[in-house]
Amino acid sequence: MERRNFLGAVLGTGTVAAMGTSSAVAGTQRSVLPDGATDRRYMVELLERMARPILDPMSKGRLQATWTPDVSPSWDGRDRKVGYLEAFGRLMAGIAPWLALPESNDAEGRLRANLRRLALASFGHSVDPESPDYLLWRSEGQPLVDSAFFTNALIRAPKQLWEPLDATTKKRVVAEVKGLRRVSPPYSNWLLFAAMNEVFLLMAGEDWDPLRVDLAIRKMNEWYVGDGWYSDGTRFHFDYYGSYVIHPMLVEILEMLVATGARIANTDMAASLEQAYKRMQRYGEQLERMIGADGSYPPIGRSLTYRTATFQPLGLLAWRGKLPKSLPEGQVRAATMAAQRAIFRNPTNFDDRGFLTIGFAGRQPSLGDSYSNAGSMYLVSESLLALGLPADHAYWTARPLPWTTRKAFSGEMFSKDYYVAF
Repeated sequence: MERRNFLGAVLGTGTVAAMGTSSAVAGTQRSVLPDGATDRRYMVELLERMARPILDPMSKGRLQATWTPDVSPSWDGRDRKVGYLEAFGRLMAGIAPWLALPESNDAEGRLRANLRRLALASFGHSVDPESPDYLLWRSEGQPLVDSAFFTNALIRAPKQLWEPLDATTKKRVVAEVKGLRRVSPPYSNWLLFAAMNEVFLLMAGEDWDPLRVDLAIRKMNEWYVGDGWYSDGTRFHFDYYGSYVIHPMLVEILEMLVATGARIANTDMAASLEQAYKRMQRYGEQLERMIGADGSYPPIGRSLTYRTATFQPLGLLAWRGKLPKSLPEGQVRAATMAAQRAIFRNPTNFDDRGFLTIGFAGRQPSLGDSYSNAGSMYLVSESLLALGLPADHAYWTARPLPWTTRKAFSGEMFSKDYYVAF
């Protein structure tokens, strides 16, 4: 296969924009990457593919009656119903920024209005004890984890997902979230789940526990090991939990404290938020360098089956307008889209009913951890955060740029990389 055709197969087809000449390509042939409009269509289609099998039945109270999530071969025996809160909470956290966009009458806008309606109905079923789709809130420890994604979704789109809920549903959400104070989180990233729930209660005007928030912030800062990386507890893990949980949740917890003017133990919240963002920016630089010229990236550490949720920090930085100068929008979009295509070109990422399967680059059940079920896989929706930027934003209209490894392995100049001291 010609090099040109190989790149087209790897990176996708459709409208493309010419890139700079690469010495790895014979003669004067120019390599190409998809343009922003093509990338956005791909992402919206991926979002719908993840969301509809969950929200269509759940909006009618039929999800649990029609879907039993698969579990990993090493399943630890916990109540399998945890998978429904995992699927719904994680999905909603990932698609909330897109649902928060203004109404529009184009095809994307009509899809968004439809999925927002289904999401609101699903929130109602999720906390209604009389609904067949009432979620598992009151047993097991796992619901603390996924309640935090549930509340994170409400924080990310308060006007679209929280304010429209009826008074009874709001009261039930608050009661279930407060009820999860029964779970004593281990000294790990779980502290952030407890803190996320408390800042949601703060946003909602409810009684909140500053101590649970303060503990999470203090421990994360104690566990910062340098150069953008946090330890998950007292022992460092070389994995992507900085992406899945630590960087995004720490930043968003601090954002809520700054937005509401809340103070804890005389901590300068604005300075703490600035520091957390700088660390996430540095981590984002390293994530971008991990994306190979073909979109592959290192399959390291726990929870690999969360797939491209690895790049949540880059999506959050883009959504917040906080990408560092070293990471132009066109470069980040091109890199992360290459990773999406490298993973999702395998059709077995979804089963024959459209639900996500356990795996990394396809259905690979043995890669599941002892806590992995098909509902867990919906954390991958956290890779969709940049869709919270409208289609006419520079992130989507910028010319696609070659990312670091693509430049490095084609003999082009690329920036050097040095440790940071913050």
